[in-house]
Amino acid sequence: MQIRAIYRGARISAFKCREVTREIQGLPVAAALDVLTFTARKAARLVEKTLKSAIANAENNNRLRADKLVVQEAVVGEGPTFKRFQPKARGSAGPIRKRTSHIRIILTDEIEIKPKRQAKSAASKKKSKSGASKSPKAKRSAPASEKAASTAGDKIESTAAETPAAEETKSTQE
Repeated sequence: MQIRAIYRGARISAFKCREVTREIQGLPVAAALDVLTFTARKAARLVEKTLKSAIANAENNNRLRADKLVVQEAVVGEGPTFKRFQPKARGSAGPIRKRTSHIRIILTDEIEIKPKRQAKSAASKKKSKSGASKSPKAKRSAPASEKAASTAGDKIESTAAETPAAEETKSTQE
């Protein structure tokens, strides 16, 4: 069954709002709400409002459970554009277009919610750890402060030289 909610005349351009709706298509409702909650955009608040409306429609009108629903479609179309003018120099005027959009969200319970992949087995984890230590990226280079000092001609003593064992070896060498 398909449940729909439409927010008409949202005061945001469709181009800006489409970035957010692309992120939630195909997600379960709970995951889509999480994505929208942690997205720091005005469009996310408007899409979240529409999604909550669609969930309420499903629960109240069709007696469906929200945890079984998936966002089948999240579409943003252009609404009417308000045309205004801004005064410019020497008596001229520049156009201002205040764009609006229509947000449409369709939920369905016909698509199965796929669980995420299971964690790798312990044997494959051990292999990946031992292989990672042999990689050239695992080697650490000297810190930037030591590199800068060595290029200036100054020597920097490491903290290992200040340990008691290192002091004994220094005294025996002298």
